[in-house]
Amino acid sequence: MKRDKKLKVFVDCHVFDEGFQGTRTYIEGVYKELIKDTTRQFYLAAGNIDNLASIFGQHSNVVYIKYRIHNKIFRLLGYLPWLIVKHGIDVAHFQYRVPPLKFCKYMVTTHDVLFEDFPEYFPKIGRKVSYYTYKISAKLADVVFTVSPYSRKAIVQHLGIKEARVTPNGIDTIFFEKYDKVVMVQLAAEKFKINNYLLYISRWEPRKNQHMILKAFNELKLYESYNLVFAGETTFKNPEYDAYYAALPHTVKQKVVRLGRINFADMLMVLRGARLFVYPSIAEGFGIPPLEALAAGVPTISSNATAMEDYIHFMGQWQFDPQNYTEFKDVLLKALNNPEQMDISGIKNEIKTRYSWNIAARVISGYLNTV
Repeated sequence: MKRDKKLKVFVDCHVFDEGFQGTRTYIEGVYKELIKDTTRQFYLAAGNIDNLASIFGQHSNVVYIKYRIHNKIFRLLGYLPWLIVKHGIDVAHFQYRVPPLKFCKYMVTTHDVLFEDFPEYFPKIGRKVSYYTYKISAKLADVVFTVSPYSRKAIVQHLGIKEARVTPNGIDTIFFEKYDKVVMVQLAAEKFKINNYLLYISRWEPRKNQHMILKAFNELKLYESYNLVFAGETTFKNPEYDAYYAALPHTVKQKVVRLGRINFADMLMVLRGARLFVYPSIAEGFGIPPLEALAAGVPTISSNATAMEDYIHFMGQWQFDPQNYTEFKDVLLKALNNPEQMDISGIKNEIKTRYSWNIAARVISGYLNTV
């Protein structure tokens, strides 16, 4: 469609005011590609626009809008529609929820609806709120995007829409960069007092299955040779993990390290220094950490459930059913004892081909071309 002025695209970036999460990675990856198109004008909005500018840079076709209202409800109900009208926006892109007042075209990315397929892992009130707000937003949106074939099928089924377009997550090029393994191991030992460690990077909640790793770590007596390291902020408590950990002897506990929320530089260093990356999550809308680990050349084993079933094309025998403890232990021991059998170089090439932000950006750009 020919236009006599630049298409104005608004992007809600409030997640950049919070901690690292999948939606932030998604927006950053996609829009670093999209803003290369100078025939469109982009308006990126958040509370901390200096932070946004440090991430996306200064460009003639990018305007940073500072949020003056930080309450999420007030912002969604009235402030965002006002900003859209004020700046003459043509298309606005939101994650999960869109404003109920509509003065332009809406794009929404619904990353997953796991609370519908796995309600036991989510608080009841939160499930209800998410279901109705996601459903209303999907109905209001002119186009719905998601990040995996698994999520697309679930969204169409549960939210009652006709179509969701897949914009797969990409792996940042920094994970593919070369580094000195010995140096990374030394840095991790110096800063966090960890060495020869198994690593799991993910939010802390029951569906992430941290308790299964801990159980195997203890029963297989891996603590005699390794540390077990967890990194990631807590979303929900995991009573099963807490109970099992509390009953462990001190000799095992001292080999288990919870780093909690760490910055990106430390996360990358800890990842690169790992002996093995383990990802036993029960349910994911995409599941990007094992791909990042493999891109960084770290031996990795992963769940094969939900969206991660797509990884079978290149991970094969290094995947397992996250609810089959025996299978998990078998794959874990095979990876620790025979890491040379893992074709990490070949897997890295597959990941680089399949998971590029350019692919997701082309899907969104294709829609923008129709506006």
